Amino acid sequence: MAELSTITVDTGPVARVTLNRPEVRNAFNETVIAELTQAFRDLGQHPEVRAIVLAGLGPAFCAGADLHWMRSMADYSREQNLADAGQLAEMLRVVYACPKPTVARVQGDVYAGGTGLVAACDVAISVDTAHYCLSEVKLGLIPATISPYVIRAMGARAAHRYFLTAERFNAAEALRIGFIHEVVAAEALDARVDAVTAALLAAGPEAVRLSKRLVQDVAGHDIDAALIAATVERIADVRVSPEGREGIQSFLQKRKPNWLQG
Repeated sequence: MAELSTITVDTGPVARVTLNRPEVRNAFNETVIAELTQAFRDLGQHPEVRAIVLAGLGPAFCAGADLHWMRSMADYSREQNLADAGQLAEMLRVVYACPKPTVARVQGDVYAGGTGLVAACDVAISVDTAHYCLSEVKLGLIPATISPYVIRAMGARAAHRYFLTAERFNAAEALRIGFIHEVVAAEALDARVDAVTAALLAAGPEAVRLSKRLVQDVAGHDIDAALIAATVERIADVRVSPEGREGIQSFLQKRKPNWLQG
């Protein structure tokens, strides 16, 4: 386990990255952003890691920007704001593009920029008591940096409402609009996260990586000749890959594939 100043990182087949600032509801500042960016970069290339769980300590998953950090930004020039927002944007991109599958373990409330972290993960499982809020407009701001990920997760129609009104919504509503995948009682949260990561570990690691990239590349694109041709090429390449051949042969021979043996 590596404990940095704002997060804790556990490596293994299922790595865990835990926001460790419960006293400020796991709000992020420039240090959190830098440490999360580096953690996901490192774990994404770690040969032992097959999946990553993003979690938080305390009553909130992530309350968005730290108040002290926001105060320091009050007098920033436009150039300083560009650099600052660029660091947050890069953190979200690194989480979203991480070659390993990611699971958000949402144990408490999620506000503002915290929704971007949840949306950037592949799977999100939430306790039934969690509340969500895109609160930026209440401060005269907009959820710009997180918008590519949040809109992909909840859809444009829901974003029109919650970006504009900054209303709090509960976990049941987050599930209804597709922002999260599952809602469970607090005592069942770890079991459900473990079930999802077990499913990820049962699949071919290269197939999982390529499937994640497939969703990112295909979502939102017109179904035209170019897209169809690209998907045909991808399945052809996978079928002749070592993992693809092993998966098909193990199925036909009624045995476990090599990534499940040992």
